[in-house]
Amino acid sequence: MSRFVLITANTDFERRVRMATVGMPGSLQYFQADYLPQGPEEVLRQLLGEPPEVFILGPGLPADDALKFAAVMDLQYPEISMILVAGESSEVAIQAMRAGVRDLLDPTAEVDHIRVIVERASLASAGRRRGLAPSSSEHHEHSAGGRIIAVISPKGGVGKTTVATNIAVGLGKFAPMGVVIVDLDLQFGDVASGLMLEPEHTITDAVVGAASQDSMVLKTYLTVHPGGIYALCAPKNPVEMDRISGENVSHLLSQLRQEFQYVVVDTAPGLGEHVLATLDMASDAVWICGMDVPSIRGLRTGNQILAELNLLPDRRHVVLNMADRKSGLTLQDVEATIGAPVDVVLPRSRTLPFSTNKGVPLLQDGTRDPATKGLRQLVERFKPNWEERPHKKLHRRAVVQ
Repeated sequence: MSRFVLITANTDFERRVRMATVGMPGSLQYFQADYLPQGPEEVLRQLLGEPPEVFILGPGLPADDALKFAAVMDLQYPEISMILVAGESSEVAIQAMRAGVRDLLDPTAEVDHIRVIVERASLASAGRRRGLAPSSSEHHEHSAGGRIIAVISPKGGVGKTTVATNIAVGLGKFAPMGVVIVDLDLQFGDVASGLMLEPEHTITDAVVGAASQDSMVLKTYLTVHPGGIYALCAPKNPVEMDRISGENVSHLLSQLRQEFQYVVVDTAPGLGEHVLATLDMASDAVWICGMDVPSIRGLRTGNQILAELNLLPDRRHVVLNMADRKSGLTLQDVEATIGAPVDVVLPRSRTLPFSTNKGVPLLQDGTRDPATKGLRQLVERFKPNWEERPHKKLHRRAVVQ
């Protein structure tokens, strides 16, 4: 059958879509036209087999006609995902969302970006065919939304961003386009550089105006990464941090978890307003700890404070980064001090920080490194079929003072 259907008179855009869908299962049916029929039936009658998964309304079609066509399609064939090719406009985005359009695509989009959007739409269509809610992503864990994974550390310089980007890329391998990473280090966030991205929009744009009201608009502010994930990067100017409140963060995460299976949040060091707002929403907390006394003591203190505030997520994962026997401390020392077992150990590695500086996470390029195994173990803990082991309480005497 024709898995994808494209209607447009723009042959250059047709060429890019054809290149983007090369290698995907199914085929592309192209209708060269600058108008739309009265209803979907006229198009579907010309196709063999079952209805397609994705309809792409390309550039050159009258906007009003495209929106009406999408609305009828959504009503009669909700299992088919609609993609509208249109210039970036909040008004158009809102109208498109109301018409049931799955995603907006810029007419000048490159092949890689087109592929990402088409794959996401195809996954959504597959989810609907299996009986999921039409407005939900295929990857939703349950009706309340996806998992919010907060990557936290009381101290800076422990590799928090490196771990967060690897978690996101690792999850993206089995939940393509079902993962978004949010950079909540609003002053000095490094997710953009850690993923080699140049975002057109940042989190500042996402928490104000139409984006805060409509998920379709919000999606247009996300940056697509080649690893099959989305990113919402930190403000370009640290001063913009003052425009973002804890309430803004809570609302943003609530929006994102309704659209994605996994929302990975790279937080700022410490336990500021934005971190606490994240933890209040989070289903998982990933504690990053270096193998040094200040970092270990910071984790212990932070854990105690959050327990008193009742802000500790039920699922916690302790990651010991830069583990080195030559540091003068042992794994047992660390566990005794923090009062909990270390779940994942990442040995000291030259490749891991280099990969972050290069903008290509270790789990993206597949480089063999001692830390790769630990990162994969960490990602495995978030898969739906992973049964979390209960944390045992340790009663050893603390040895790090």
